[in-house]
Amino acid sequence: MKHHVSAGLAILALSAALTGCGGGTGTSPETSPTVTAGTPLASATAPAASVSPSSATPTSTASAAVGLKTASSSAGTIVVDANGMSVYFFTKDVKDSGTSACTDACLAAWPPVLTESATPAAEGITGELGTIPTPDGKQQVTLNGMPLYYFAKDTKPGDVMGQGVNDVWYLADPSGEMIRAM
Repeated sequence: MKHHVSAGLAILALSAALTGCGGGTGTSPETSPTVTAGTPLASATAPAASVSPSSATPTSTASAAVGLKTASSSAGTIVVDANGMSVYFFTKDVKDSGTSACTDACLAAWPPVLTESATPAAEGITGELGTIPTPDGKQQVTLNGMPLYYFAKDTKPGDVMGQGVNDVWYLADPSGEMIRAM
């Protein structure tokens, strides 16, 4: 019985986080940076979409910085981390603001792409890479001045379940633009 209550609370918390991260509009990136990322947090299961990473190699290094690469997906060529996990933009973020609009409960569903490097590395990314500090002192990767995120329901390489969520979360293309159609 306790197990069912815990699972229900976890689902409720994820729903609240998704609701808190939706709605509204923001700005879209105007340039494209290259990025390095940390390992995504995956706490929910979702069906996979078809995506084949072009050069992503899965690793098990949780805290090491990983370079960004490109992959083919149902949305076209997208940006993924070295493990093949898709990365997203949040339209509520403001380009070059140096901060993320995704805070508190939002971060449970949309963990930041992290790096340990001041200069994130990437392969096949033509946009401009950078970093911004997170509230806990880590470095979040930016592409063309916009912070990058993972989606918690993307549980394996190739998943693109976050595309278009609440009309504010979109995949990143190699030039640093949001992919708004699929």
